[in-house]
Amino acid sequence: MLLDTSVFPGVDSLVYALHDICMMPETETKGGQRRSSRVFTRIPVRATGRDLLGKKFQETSQTIVINAHGGLLYLQAELKIGAELVLINPATEEEQDCRVVYLGDTSEKGTRIGVEFLSPSPHFWGVEFAPQDWPARPVPRPVH
Repeated sequence: MLLDTSVFPGVDSLVYALHDICMMPETETKGGQRRSSRVFTRIPVRATGRDLLGKKFQETSQTIVINAHGGLLYLQAELKIGAELVLINPATEEEQDCRVVYLGDTSEKGTRIGVEFLSPSPHFWGVEFAPQDWPARPVPRPVH
């Protein structure tokens, strides 16, 4: 096992999480760069929408990974790519319209669902994301 989830309860299996975030092409620009940084965190969220059969659903869940343009979360409802749903941040009661862009593995927690916000909402999660022009690593300074 790569990651002991009893020691690191904030993230599920690292293999599944990394697989899921790598498979979400909607979060990249045409140049292959990410539109925003990703944060592995569990944030409570409510989701409402219509399942595969057109039946309305509402459920409480939690995120796996978030970014300024959407996130990855668990849902019990059966959905399809392109399905629209509304996420509600219970801390602020803010609502955000989303589209399903990825369907991942299913477990007892539900199916891993990648969602993209239909309109920009960088503050929906209550997290400040690093600007894209920040270097990935500190730039070494010359020694004088």
